Amino acid sequence: MEDSPARAPSGAVGLTYLVAASQILGLAVVTMTGAWMGQYRGGIAWDSSKLQLNVHPLCMVIGMVFLQGDALLVYRVFRNESKRSTKILHGLLHALALVIALVGLIAIFQYHKKQGFPDMYSLHSWCGFLAFGFYFIQWLLGLCFFLFPGASFSLRSRYKPQHVFFGACLFLVSVATALLGILEMLLFKIRDTYSAFAPEGILANLLGLLLVMFGAVVGYVLTRDEWRQPPLAEELALSTDFKTLTEEGSPTSSR
Repeated sequence: MEDSPARAPSGAVGLTYLVAASQILGLAVVTMTGAWMGQYRGGIAWDSSKLQLNVHPLCMVIGMVFLQGDALLVYRVFRNESKRSTKILHGLLHALALVIALVGLIAIFQYHKKQGFPDMYSLHSWCGFLAFGFYFIQWLLGLCFFLFPGASFSLRSRYKPQHVFFGACLFLVSVATALLGILEMLLFKIRDTYSAFAPEGILANLLGLLLVMFGAVVGYVLTRDEWRQPPLAEELALSTDFKTLTEEGSPTSSR
């Protein structure tokens, strides 16, 4: 049998293409949001005018959608790197997302206060506030369990599935909240012309579709088991020892 030329596994190639697609979609989402705010909403500024309102959607899309999605993909993109460096990058991206999202929240609350508008009455605002709050709690818990020393291996092992689940859940909630925000802004700004296929409405609808596509690609990558970061040898040993102690099995027992 003749030797075949070495080539990358098809699964790894598929991961590369999907990660590249996610970045193209994510950058398109950020760019289109900026274009929407610049072309139809007058740009952005921090002066308590309508331009400060535009800071909010741009910051929330960058932080709670694009950067959060990239932070979740870290463990797939760098699955063969050291776990500590991957954890640090994962945590830093989430921290940057939180800071940018916080700027967006301050912008909208300050704008409402200066203009005398009420706060926290819409479904978009409720979902957004809850998403940011739980996102911050999720980040703190991840910091305590996985980066700072002190948490035992068994404790980290028990918390990890919850951390992964709520991370993916918060990302999906953030995408849904962004879609609600797009609809809310359109109904406030172009309610009378929206049904007539106004150019601004078409642009915003396309932005919504890109958000859905970005969320779908990131979600698909996250659900593929073969693209997970493989456990280190010491983690497998610790996991086997822990299972032996808790289930009274043998190190060679099947899972």
